[in-house]
Amino acid sequence: MTAPAPRIGDQLASTACGTRVIIVRAPAGGVPEISCGGSPMVPASSTGGAPPPPPGGGEAATLIGKRYVDATGTLELLCTSSGAGELSCGGVPMTLKAAKPLPASD
Repeated sequence: MTAPAPRIGDQLASTACGTRVIIVRAPAGGVPEISCGGSPMVPASSTGGAPPPPPGGGEAATLIGKRYVDATGTLELLCTSSGAGELSCGGVPMTLKAAKPLPASD
């Protein structure tokens, strides 16, 4: 039996680091495998708690409060807990979503 496809609002947790995300936007045709730090992400409810941070106190690769998008821009994740792993979708690294510029107030 395969796991159900992630939907908007689902919370996912990394099995490799402390990263947790919420799916903000997802393509209609289903979502490719979402992974962090090279390991597939799992529903946050299935983890007993966030794994401890890696030794050495390295900088977080995923930043809390930031949005990440896939290469096509159809999948968007909101990071709710920082971690050392890099987010990827279908094996392709996700990028930090750029902020929209505010309109000029002339």
